[in-house]
Amino acid sequence: MPATPPPRGGATDAVERRRRRRQASSGGLLLAALGVVFGDIATSPLYALRETLGGAEGVGVDRVNVLGVLSLVLWSLIIVVTVKYVLLVLRADNHGEGGILALTTLMRRSTDTRLTPLLVALGLFGTALLYGDGAITPAISVLSAVEGLQVVRPELGSWVLPISVAILVALFAVQRFGTGAIGAAFGPVMVVWFAVLAILGVVQVVQQPEVLVAIDPRHGIRYFAANGFAGFASLGAVFLVVTGGEALYADMGHVGVPAIRRGWFTIVMPALVLAYLGQGALLLRDPGAIDSPFFRMGPTWATGGLVVLATAATIIASQALISGAFSLTMQAVQVDHLPRVAIRNTSRRHAGQVYVPAVNWLLMVACVGLVVGFGSSSALAAAYGVAVTATMAITTILFAVVAVQRLGWSRRRAVLVAALFLVVDLAFFGANLLKIPDGGWFPLVVAGLVFLVMRTWHDGRALVARRLRRDRVAARTVVAQATASRVTRVPGTAFYLHPRPEQAPPALLATLRSHHVLHQQVVLVAITVDPVPLVPRARQVRITELGDGLLQLDVHVGFAHRPNLPSILREVEDPVFDLDDSVFVLGREHLTSTARPFTFSRLRERLFIRLHRNATDAADWYGLPADRVIEVGSVVEL
Repeated sequence: MPATPPPRGGATDAVERRRRRRQASSGGLLLAALGVVFGDIATSPLYALRETLGGAEGVGVDRVNVLGVLSLVLWSLIIVVTVKYVLLVLRADNHGEGGILALTTLMRRSTDTRLTPLLVALGLFGTALLYGDGAITPAISVLSAVEGLQVVRPELGSWVLPISVAILVALFAVQRFGTGAIGAAFGPVMVVWFAVLAILGVVQVVQQPEVLVAIDPRHGIRYFAANGFAGFASLGAVFLVVTGGEALYADMGHVGVPAIRRGWFTIVMPALVLAYLGQGALLLRDPGAIDSPFFRMGPTWATGGLVVLATAATIIASQALISGAFSLTMQAVQVDHLPRVAIRNTSRRHAGQVYVPAVNWLLMVACVGLVVGFGSSSALAAAYGVAVTATMAITTILFAVVAVQRLGWSRRRAVLVAALFLVVDLAFFGANLLKIPDGGWFPLVVAGLVFLVMRTWHDGRALVARRLRRDRVAARTVVAQATASRVTRVPGTAFYLHPRPEQAPPALLATLRSHHVLHQQVVLVAITVDPVPLVPRARQVRITELGDGLLQLDVHVGFAHRPNLPSILREVEDPVFDLDDSVFVLGREHLTSTARPFTFSRLRERLFIRLHRNATDAADWYGLPADRVIEVGSVVEL
């Protein structure tokens, strides 16, 4: 009689349940990574090889060129995406968050030298470049997918632009509903997309296995030798295969580093490699397929389905980038590099899921304008890449600084690694500079305007703070003097928002001068944005009693969290204030221009005043109830 296995104990069952939960969570994050993180780079096979070999600056289709370009493509994926981003840059996380703005914040915390202001400015310019990229990516992705209709039926070519515009308008129109419900379908669709890429590639490689020799880097060297300057110029199109690589770092906070690495090595990279090799194998057999090598890989009867699947994949890629632009805007507002704008949370569970109407509609206008203005994905490819290459080069420089200060690297190691990556980054950047006359100027102009706004706002806010500090006096002194002079104390609590702890807010001084009254309880609220994405609830609020009914509240929030002050205050344990019998007193500065010497140019001064007047009210930004807000104005001369 076989022995009966012993019953599993409670502890063993608990361990097994935890293991299964971890597996389920890991699988869910991997699926989310496929849908959110890899969308941009996953759609590059639609146009990258076509533009390199057959675009306006294409070098032509022959054996040397096909194998040479494939070699450059494969090694670009290995060096830029795999080694630089997946293995190294992902290590520079700012409490789990990534992206060039988070990297800039991390660098600023890590070093304080004469070069720090320059490095911060460089990081901000890299951030601004992402907005230019944000306008081009949805346009070129959707347009390249819809152009597949011309492969199915050439007479449908006149419908490509209207359909592309309609898809983009619909995509931006639904943003206000949030991405939570749609996001659940992203991962499975991308799983199908990567599977199709791999299958199409394998079918072609089996028919032309010679293409596998492209992994030999000597084919890339022969390619440059054969094509000279034209070969270097074509790097601008080769770079299209790694656009979206920066998204792996920018979106790491959504799914975590393990899911990104696992997804890249097990699914995404193999599928992309097979897709590019498959297109190369097809071109070795049929150079005429260069007009649309991706769609030509599949059987004729499947082209319609490929168009539908490709369109879905490009919409997902566009959605990820649009959501990234929303998150980037909220972070920039939080760290005071952009004025407050209307931001709506679209999820009660995830603070990072937000909708920014102003950014949404500006991006929509830019995308539609690009589609109509350029007319084809080939023409748009001429404008694509300048911003991304510059951002990648800036990321390399900032990462080298963080690697020394935060990761324990030696200076020699950091400089050597950065130099190796910069050789690749600057080669791509130099080739993309040749695109400027053909449309590459667009993302640079967008980035320049965004950078001007960011620097003007940040510098202007610092100037206003200096002007207000001229009348600084300790709040404790003001309240003590008011109490001694028997100023009338009215019932209730008044919350004064002021960024400098323990100093008397100008609104408090103005209230005493004008009305000669003071609330029974005065609470000074200093809201500080810490250089971390989220602040644990236990560390959000610190209360200090200063006497005479005066309290100081130090509220800390992360740069990825839009603060709702009433909600934060209601979660304070054992509060010493009455939130239900209270008012919020806000200062509103009225800026005036003067003839005094000023650090701004007159243009920047007028720009700052306009930005200040149109910024979202502090009451709306902090979620204050409108019926309990009192605003006290003061004039600030610039």
